[in-house]
Amino acid sequence: MTQQEKTPKKLIVICGPTATGKSDLAVDIALKQNGEVVSTDSRQIYTGLDLGTGKITPEEMSGVPHFMLNIVDPKYQYSVAEFQQQALIHIEDIWSRGKLPILAGGTGMYIDSLTHDIEFSTVKPNPELRETLRRFTVKELQETLNELDSRRFESIDTENPVRLIRSIEIATELGHVPELKRLPRIGWDIEYIHLDHENEILKERIAERLDKRLEAGMLEEAINLHEQGLSYHRMEELGLEYRFQAQHLQGKITYEEMKDLIRRESWKYAKRQRTWFKKYAK
Repeated sequence: MTQQEKTPKKLIVICGPTATGKSDLAVDIALKQNGEVVSTDSRQIYTGLDLGTGKITPEEMSGVPHFMLNIVDPKYQYSVAEFQQQALIHIEDIWSRGKLPILAGGTGMYIDSLTHDIEFSTVKPNPELRETLRRFTVKELQETLNELDSRRFESIDTENPVRLIRSIEIATELGHVPELKRLPRIGWDIEYIHLDHENEILKERIAERLDKRLEAGMLEEAINLHEQGLSYHRMEELGLEYRFQAQHLQGKITYEEMKDLIRRESWKYAKRQRTWFKKYAK
């Protein structure tokens, strides 16, 4: 074994709740340390979901290469297993060119899928079951999963219909959702940078960011996505901003109700992210 092979491979992970400046910090570090960024955001992988997800712009990248952005059509349900496989290829490629990989994003499972050796379920999609479950409300999905596997129900994001459906699919096939084993990556030197703010400051940042996105055309983005064939149902599955914009565009809620719901649900999401990332906080 060569000395180079014995040296741990350095990787930086920038994590934390939404609206804490992860993307900006990733670019700053990349410019100073010859790095390249791998996005770990479960919605920024989709093309066209730009303003609604707060996707970094080419100008904001400042010439730093970014990977795992805009790689799949939003009509397609991209899995964490697919993300893991594709992102690991980019990480190894960055190392092979003598550069520093920097993970930046707020999706905890996406980060863990890279920083840990996790083998995801091989249960194949069940199109008929999925079609049935897509007609369920979130509450009905929650009740179904709780009946099938209460342990999994206690650990899942119960407001995410896509993850609820996948868990029900696996539990229906196997009788339960197997617990994922998170083994450390051998030969990786991982530095975690955990970002956060005090509650009131974070709430203000979430509200200010929403106003800026709406002024920049976030609702028009949602309208264009629908006109290009993205169903309102799929927009609701994509969550947060897209869920409530879809409801507003269908006349189910007013514009002000939409804004209020996005603010409140973004805050709830931030608190869930805090719970996930507290293990990385120093």
